Parts: sequence; C-alpha cells; structure tokens
Amino acid sequence: MIDSWNRVLVLAPHTDDGEFGCGGTMARLVDRGAEVRYVAFSIATKSLPEGFPPDTLAREVRDATSAIGIPEAQLTVHDFDVRTFPEHRQDILDLLIDLRDAWSPDAVLMPSLRDIHQDHEVVAAEGLRAFKRTTLLGYEIPWNNLQFDYQAYVELATGQIERKVAALGCYASQQHRNYANADYIWNLARTRGINIGREFAEVFEVYRIVS
Repeated sequence: MIDSWNRVLVLAPHTDDGEFGCGGTMARLVDRGAEVRYVAFSIATKSLPEGFPPDTLAREVRDATSAIGIPEAQLTVHDFDVRTFPEHRQDILDLLIDLRDAWSPDAVLMPSLRDIHQDHEVVAAEGLRAFKRTTLLGYEIPWNNLQFDYQAYVELATGQIERKVAALGCYASQQHRNYANADYIWNLARTRGINIGREFAEVFEVYRIVS
C-alpha cells in the first residue's frame, strides 16, 4: 500500500501532531522518494510556555520536518488560534479543497475521526469531506483517542524511528509535556511492531483506500 504512494499529504492541526502521529511513516515515505507535504493549521501561540516568542513553533516545525527529510518548500504553516477551529470550519475546508485541486495527493494522513481534541476533530472531519475520493488514513495520538481501530500497520526501520525522535526533539517549547519523551516514542513504536511480529511500526485507521 504505502509503496504505491508518490504524493502524500499530512494534516497536522498543530505543529508536532504530524510527527507524533506518523513521523516514522513520513520518514519511510521520504526514504523511498515520495513527495510528502506537511500542512500545520496552528502554531498554538496561546499555548506556549512563558518565555518563548510567538513564532517559536513556526521555527520548530521547520527544524522538525527537516529532520525527517521534508524540504521547507513542502511545508505550509497556518496560524488559526488554538482551540478555535470549530469557528473556522469553512475556512479550513476551503484550504483543503484548494490543496486537493492543486496537487491531488495519492494519500492523506490526518488525525483520527475519533480524536477528542476539538481542533483535531475539525481537521479530521473536514479532511474527510475534502478528500472523500482519496486514500485516507487516520494516525494515532493515544492521549486523545478514547478508541482507535488498529487497521493498518506501517513497518518502520530503526533509522526512521530515530528521525521521528529527532524531529520531536526539535520542539524545545514542548518538552514539558509528558508524552514528549523519547522513551515513550520508542516504546510505542516497539509495541505496535510487536503486534505484527516486526521490530517497529505505526498504526492507522483506514477510512478510504483508492487503488
């Protein structure tokens, strides 16, 4: 499945969501020459710890996606206020439709449709509307997913997890969060790999497969 994708769009409600949910998969795609585009909808200025300048996450996401191997030209960062996405549903849908029409990705990776964060829920719902004729998968963010169907596993190499961990380490402003922990990332990837008899993996819900 993944090896047939040449253009892959990753939707991240906030900077770092894409790295948490599918950083290893992005690294695997880059390794096989796929074009990966990363769209973040918020730099979460209002959630920054004291002492960090307002553009911190805009800079950190550039470093993080670069660590995975995504060129800066394939990164788009919007600045919707954190926790206000339900007020901007149509604006977000319009952006997604414009991107679909301009680029026509082979696959879209986005938050789970059952993610409980209000911003994540909007991006997932509008992503489904915009890309309903495209292969569409939801990535795992365990602390936001009360339920998650482990329907697709992507096997990952050690170096791909190393790049995921390095990317998340670029977010100095987020290191106070208990899930921003290299051991946790390694252990989660190892757990998902054990499920399928591999060393490491990431998991996805499948909403549409177009082949």
